[in-house]
Amino acid sequence: MKPFRFIAHQSSIRSTASFCALRPAAFSLAHFQNYPSPSSTSTSLSSHHNLLLHSNRNRTLTTSRHLNRAKVLTKKRAAAADDDMTTPATTLKGQPLDRPTLDAMLRRRLFFTPAFEIYGGVAGLFDYGPPGCALQANIVDLWRKHFILEEDMLELDCTVLTPHEVLKTSGHVDKFADWMCKDPKNGDILRADHFVEDVLEARLRGDKEARGEKVEEEDDPKKKAKRKQKTIAVKLDDALVQEYNEVLAKIDNYDGKELGELIKKYDLRNPATAEQPSPPVAFNLMFQTAIGPSSNTKGYLRPETAQGQFLNFAKLLNFNMEQMPFASASIGRSYRNEIAPRGGLLRVREFLMAEIEHFVDPEGGKKHSRFVEVEDIELTLLDRHTQLSGKTDVRKMKIGDAVKNKVVDNETLGYFLARIHLFLSKIGVDMTKVRFRQHMANEMAHYAADCWDAELFTSSGWIECVGCADRSAYDLTVHAKKTGAPLLVRERREKPLVIDEWQVEVDKKKFGPQFKKDGRAVEGALMATTQEQREKLAKQLTDNGELELEVAGVADGKVKISKDLVKIEFRQRIENTREYTPNVIEPSFGIGRILYSLIEHCYWNRASADGGDEARGVLSFPPTVAPTKVLIVPLSSNAQFKPFIKQISQKLRKFGISARVDDSSATIGKRYSRNDELGTPLGITIDFQTVQDNTITLRDRDSTKQVRGDEDTIIAAIQTLVDGSKEWKDVAATLPAFESQEVEVAQR
Repeated sequence: MKPFRFIAHQSSIRSTASFCALRPAAFSLAHFQNYPSPSSTSTSLSSHHNLLLHSNRNRTLTTSRHLNRAKVLTKKRAAAADDDMTTPATTLKGQPLDRPTLDAMLRRRLFFTPAFEIYGGVAGLFDYGPPGCALQANIVDLWRKHFILEEDMLELDCTVLTPHEVLKTSGHVDKFADWMCKDPKNGDILRADHFVEDVLEARLRGDKEARGEKVEEEDDPKKKAKRKQKTIAVKLDDALVQEYNEVLAKIDNYDGKELGELIKKYDLRNPATAEQPSPPVAFNLMFQTAIGPSSNTKGYLRPETAQGQFLNFAKLLNFNMEQMPFASASIGRSYRNEIAPRGGLLRVREFLMAEIEHFVDPEGGKKHSRFVEVEDIELTLLDRHTQLSGKTDVRKMKIGDAVKNKVVDNETLGYFLARIHLFLSKIGVDMTKVRFRQHMANEMAHYAADCWDAELFTSSGWIECVGCADRSAYDLTVHAKKTGAPLLVRERREKPLVIDEWQVEVDKKKFGPQFKKDGRAVEGALMATTQEQREKLAKQLTDNGELELEVAGVADGKVKISKDLVKIEFRQRIENTREYTPNVIEPSFGIGRILYSLIEHCYWNRASADGGDEARGVLSFPPTVAPTKVLIVPLSSNAQFKPFIKQISQKLRKFGISARVDDSSATIGKRYSRNDELGTPLGITIDFQTVQDNTITLRDRDSTKQVRGDEDTIIAAIQTLVDGSKEWKDVAATLPAFESQEVEVAQR
């Protein structure tokens, strides 16, 4: 999913995940729906978000000096993307993954459903049903334990409503946008890059048909039908095919003007009307609102959770007894007004994020005290140098070696990459379908030191689910400059430091009355000036008796300050206390994307026991994250079973284990089967032997094997399976096997 394209190349915004609406890497012709190959040069999410503005200084490939090199790289990336597509998505058991069948099962079992469906629904909005809610809650609970509790993080729950000035300072108001165009005939709003992408791909599919080549089918049935209508078998010139592929390979790098030029150059028309859309215009992706009845205070629904953490930095530092380093964390909903959301849960307008802001001293190489604990963990890495060579070959490397060899910039960043790896493994993600892709230079903001995405392979290709970025000191710096708030750390030096510098001294008695409500902003901008700037300002005071200072949001952006209000002199001072603005390492998780990818990774089909064609879906969630841990199944509706159902349910609830009773009239095999689709890992059967000796059977979802034991023994075994301390093979080795019920299950 590409949640947005920034409308300016000058980077000034943080990256996020989310998943959620996190942004994958850009892609070439043979991509999965709209999901890109990692070998592209376009923006990926960080995360969510990660999502970084293109920096002019980093987009050197688009300059004329590098044009030839860009063409070569584009061809290589396009070829690499085609190679990457040769591996189709598979189920947990290696079967071809049928996306429509899986989606139908998820909706039938109410994992999720389109929001407001009886009113026709709204694109990009989904409701989670009981199993979806439980799965999400369990993932979040494990995330909180794995990160917040394990790392002693400081958790915040900040408001969704965010004032205009905050997001103006962060860069979201100006840069958080996509390009859209409008069909002049029917008024349809089209996301410009998607429109160009879809029409060019349709032409390339038509070219393949005309050449007698195989055309790959779409997984999405709605998209398949739509694209089939607009595919016409027309052979294109080889040069034009190459040109189309080059455009698609770098589709995320075009701004609005360039997209408009492509639409005109190739005469791209909306298949629904045969009309050429209007020139692209910027569309800000934030939901705007008015705070309060007067409508004087403009605000937005937050596009990420991180801004609240940055603004509360000074209070968090104080709460942490002024100790560095430390991390804050936030779990909450974010919002992005996508122009044309598609891809199910992978691109939505409202989504859950979990973000960490780890504040670290920039001096000393950004070491991490616990790095030694993870240095031998092996990660699958796709570094930027490999991508620039036009390849997607990954390499396995211990994170300790990756940091030592500067593949990963520093220990703290490497530590969190390893912790992300461990978390994904813990919740049941197929680790053979995980890689960490490094952002290339033109994907990162000019202030970022390094950035990696944890990408998960799905039926939609490689999807960025977690972004992990070293954001340097950008966020704290811009907010401090705007507000004058001291978002910095003060530490006592072991040895005093003698410093010769330009110092600013403000006459506060005169300064306040002169600038009134703008005084704090003006003073903050003055104090945030560099030594070089102060030297120039001092010369202005000497020569002109006043200085001119740029202050955003005050007057016309420039303020004149007379010499009776301020002094700027070159002095020597002895510094006993060091002041610095911390750097930030930011892991950003898109919970919705992780959840959906996990579902695909855990899904498989159990063959029909009678040899028929009907296969039954199974979701092999680990017990720790499964929505419901235990299914309680009475053999029949016999009244003798009811006391046992009640007693077992109460005991499981006492231990915090979720259980569901299925006493419907369906056969026991069908009851097991539909709960296999819900991912329930364990099943308790109550039969007539239970009435006689108080023993019950325990069934394993994946193997369908059963063991039998007394009630307390079985419940104790369930506890160990749910908390992850034992696996089914351990339980099966200590309890007697039970076969009778399995015969009935196999014959269902």
